[in-house]
Amino acid sequence: MKEISPDQLYQLFNRSKRNTENVIKASPIGICITTPSGHFEMVNPAYCEFYGYRPDELLGQHFTMMVPEANRAILSALHDEFIQGNENHELRQEWDVINRNGELRTIIAEAARIEADDGELRKVTFIIDITQRKQLEERLKQANERLDHLAHHDELTELLNRRAGLQRLDEEIKRCKRYDTPFSIAMYDLDNFKAINDTYGHSVGDSVLQQITTLVSDVLRDTDLHIRLGGEEFLIIMPGVNAKEASLGMQRVRENVAQQTFTEHQLTVTLSSGIASYAEASGTRLLDRADKAMYQAKQTGRNRVVIASSPM
Repeated sequence: MKEISPDQLYQLFNRSKRNTENVIKASPIGICITTPSGHFEMVNPAYCEFYGYRPDELLGQHFTMMVPEANRAILSALHDEFIQGNENHELRQEWDVINRNGELRTIIAEAARIEADDGELRKVTFIIDITQRKQLEERLKQANERLDHLAHHDELTELLNRRAGLQRLDEEIKRCKRYDTPFSIAMYDLDNFKAINDTYGHSVGDSVLQQITTLVSDVLRDTDLHIRLGGEEFLIIMPGVNAKEASLGMQRVRENVAQQTFTEHQLTVTLSSGIASYAEASGTRLLDRADKAMYQAKQTGRNRVVIASSPM
């Protein structure tokens, strides 16, 4: 083995040290070194560029200046725990941070513990900017939530749509059978609604539908389910009430609608409603009874609530 003089060893050490420093400076990944107390001792150009600071503005400052104030205590405690612990590598974690302009960014941070020339430990942290990826994930999440909402809700009124509503009706029937509890449904239809569309146009008709359904939902109990079956026809599932109680509830709805005016045209609108309570029958049969009662309400003068006759 070839002998190396102390001078040559020193030269190799300095060259290796310079190479390491050059690698750190050229790295596209943000790198910082913090003291045992958590203060910046070294920051590379990528780290400074990401946060928007010059090196002299960071050196000597506590690293928690980069995170939201609410997270500073926990980050500082984690730093101290890592420095004082037995592990030399910290698990990769995702954190929200703040740049110089106060913008919230998201990073993946991974750290290693090293021993410095003075014999004390240091923490070397490597950061990767994943802000755009997180923003894309959030947009995709929102898009998926919107698609799921549209699959179950009517786009105009934001009520449950026919498919989702009938599914909930089947679920309520099963619950009623299992626990032997009463429940009723109400179907209602806006009287002479076609005349509004014909006279004022469908945009005004849509506004009327939106305003009326909002009013009706406000009058209903929190436990009632409001569903748009189609057009100006609606279904309300009313758990825990019999036909008489459901009728009283729909009378309040009918009176509130009749007393209000809608849109800038100050239009008055009434509704007709049919009530049916659950008996041993399918959801289709229950809807048919409520529909016939609603038709009877229209045939006998409109703007009224009719309870369906008991099933045979």
